[in-house]
Amino acid sequence: MIEGELSDPRISFAYVTQVVLNPGGKSGLIYIAVDGGPEEEKNTIEGLMAARGYIRHELHERIGTRHIPDLTFHIDRSEKMKARIEELLGRRRSQGKS
Repeated sequence: MIEGELSDPRISFAYVTQVVLNPGGKSGLIYIAVDGGPEEEKNTIEGLMAARGYIRHELHERIGTRHIPDLTFHIDRSEKMKARIEELLGRRRSQGKS
């Protein structure tokens, strides 16, 4: 839905990395990875937050459950953090060999 159906120009190429639902099912956190820098991430989150109503409506139509949780979108920085940690560990390992 994010890639093909939302026509908001603020939304960059992005994909869902994780969905965390509140135990009561009233809210959900959607973690998004965005291809781009901080400005693209900010714009994508703004576009997705503006489209929340449409996304909830479409989920209701497609899934058919009685209640669709309130959705909030967040940037998933885990891959960037993992890459940075690997880079630092690699530097440390190469320093140890010298």
